[in-house]
Amino acid sequence: MQRTKILILLVATLASFSAFADHHGKTAAEVEAAVRAFNAAYADNEVEKYFSYYADDVSIYFYGARQDVNAYHDLWAEEVAAGYAVQANELSDLRIQVLADGAVAIASYFVATKSLPVDGKEVSVKAFESEVWEKTEDGWKIVSLHYSEIPQEE
Repeated sequence: MQRTKILILLVATLASFSAFADHHGKTAAEVEAAVRAFNAAYADNEVEKYFSYYADDVSIYFYGARQDVNAYHDLWAEEVAAGYAVQANELSDLRIQVLADGAVAIASYFVATKSLPVDGKEVSVKAFESEVWEKTEDGWKIVSLHYSEIPQEE
């Protein structure tokens, strides 16, 4: 009788781990799709679509300082309107970590970007980016983003 109880407990535990893993796998796929759509909007210079992935109270850090999302939006919209264009935005080594509740995930990856500023001199940048995504009523939103450029080798 004791062995039967232990066996039932073991099976129930393993089944719950399996359900947990399945749930996290689905969540990771959703977050990966959001990350790729976010970066595609950036690559396609779709300002409003790109900014739709940010939560209203997002914390953004790049170029050595916290950034205000509204000021960043205004600057980016002005630059694109003036002719600035991202030409490529390629991700590599994308990793998604789903937190226990499944409503928060961390995405981290390398990104190689080529852009053409208004002055016509192509700029290539490699960077590492990490984002915290939260599931909301409006879908997955970035609540924190950290972007660090990787110095070019000479």
